[in-house]
Amino acid sequence: MSYSSVDGLQVALDDAGVLRLTLDRPDKRNAIDDGMVAGLIDAVESAGKDEAVRAILLTGNGDHFCGGFDILGRNQPSGQKRRAGSIQRRLPSQAHRLIPLLLTVQTPVVCAARGWAAGIGLHLLLAADVAVVSDDARLWEPFTERGFTPDSGGTWLLPRRIGEVRARDMLLVGRAVDGATAFEWGLVHRSVPDDELEAGAEAVVVELAKGPTVALGLTKWLLHAGASVGLEEHLRNEAFALELSSRSEDFREGLSAFQEKRPPEFKGR
Repeated sequence: MSYSSVDGLQVALDDAGVLRLTLDRPDKRNAIDDGMVAGLIDAVESAGKDEAVRAILLTGNGDHFCGGFDILGRNQPSGQKRRAGSIQRRLPSQAHRLIPLLLTVQTPVVCAARGWAAGIGLHLLLAADVAVVSDDARLWEPFTERGFTPDSGGTWLLPRRIGEVRARDMLLVGRAVDGATAFEWGLVHRSVPDDELEAGAEAVVVELAKGPTVALGLTKWLLHAGASVGLEEHLRNEAFALELSSRSEDFREGLSAFQEKRPPEFKGR
């Protein structure tokens, strides 16, 4: 498959099988617009079907990961009043398509963030499988300060990650959390000094890209699906995933490596 960048989003697939998605509006703290959302959706959907892609890395260019959605650009006077319900009609195919896609795509997603990760920027980070942030990053839900309600899964993602009390502190009181505190809370997976951010994220994404891609994707599916099903259904899902993963080439390689007492060399097949 071919991958194309769009305005505000760099898209590139490297030789190691890592699809690199870089938010690229540094002069606006990488605030996301409709075109960037569409570009992210296209890239992630394609990656999920592309056997050449073994991991996804989502980052931001400049001093900030993402300051949220570009609500100023969205709400510039156009001379034409939108019909009632325009937000409700638009979101399911835009931001509300992107977050579930990141959660369910059977490709590991790593997010690296410094500076501000606000609103949908924070939710992109929460939807990643592994989030690495700078110690002094600022994770913030800006909605109450702007006078509107959260979107893109914030009220679903936060309580599941950090509990209702801390989620209310961020969503209702508007508390901004630094990267070190976010790690202590279990909001992110790793917090590192700012000058180690790229290396820290790169180490994780390279490790995932070298892993058993089929098994990783199915494990990700089990983790997500398990949050909303009972034990009996979940055990059936585990049996299904085990059946599929045990038919992969990487499973046979894992067995051979174990018998030969050497590290496995997975090919993602």
